[in-house]
Amino acid sequence: MTTATDLDRPAAPPAFQEVNSARRLKNRLATILVGFAFLIALAPLVWLLITVLAKGFEHVLNVDWWQKSLAGLTSRQFGGGVYHAIIGTLFQGLICAVIAVPIAILVAIYLVEYGKRSRLAKAVTFTVDILSGVPSIVAALFIYALWVTTLGMPRSAFAVSLALVLLMIPVVVRTTEELLKIVPDELREAAYALGIPKWKTIVKIVIPTAMSGIITGITLAIARVMGETAPVLVLVGYTVFINYDPFGGNMSSLPLLMTSERLTTNEVGEARVWGAAVTLILIITVFNLLGSLISRLTSLKTK
Repeated sequence: MTTATDLDRPAAPPAFQEVNSARRLKNRLATILVGFAFLIALAPLVWLLITVLAKGFEHVLNVDWWQKSLAGLTSRQFGGGVYHAIIGTLFQGLICAVIAVPIAILVAIYLVEYGKRSRLAKAVTFTVDILSGVPSIVAALFIYALWVTTLGMPRSAFAVSLALVLLMIPVVVRTTEELLKIVPDELREAAYALGIPKWKTIVKIVIPTAMSGIITGITLAIARVMGETAPVLVLVGYTVFINYDPFGGNMSSLPLLMTSERLTTNEVGEARVWGAAVTLILIITVFNLLGSLISRLTSLKTK
């Protein structure tokens, strides 16, 4: 017969120690500082939205604003709308997305699934980092030198889209790369154990798992490039008429309209600038909401 000793008995859990006042004070101080920093960052955004909506929201309530252009109106005549600029903004943004999104996703897949630590992957990563910091005016001048000067192509909305591609690719690459990295390796290993090829594992398992986040990143990238001003100033001319041809002729956009109307320095031009600003904010908001909706539906399908 054996007797239990003190060594055989389980150790008693440590007694709860109440948090001292100094730690509570530090915690409250940190909470206050974080909240104060949040309010400082939020204040300019709220001020901006209130100012833009107060000065331009009345224009977007007019039906003609969405259905007509400024054709036949002078810079001092009220009336008309920005339908021509909305068409140009959507054309340039969507053409840019059609070109940039497949390239960016394929680059991200290579970096995460195939490249790993190869020299080519390091070179691609370095290039993406450089593109992330390139100003929009530099991208516009590069496309102008290549597309217009070297190849002899006309200034057009398609040239604007090419410049926007250079700005959109690094954003989508970085977003997609980080989302692919957080996909659990167990999913890949389980697929490999079942004999599924690597390319099919990526297409059927890895990408669908990260799809909701990828869609969100694409939506944010589209919203960013739609508001760029430098490419439209350099690569396409302003017009008050509606142009559905992205490969020829001048085509207006909301950023270009705001820049052109601001130069008129009169009450009519100022009103159109504020109205166009509200319109651009609404379009970007709609794109973000659609992206969030598609992302949520995609995440529900993958569960």
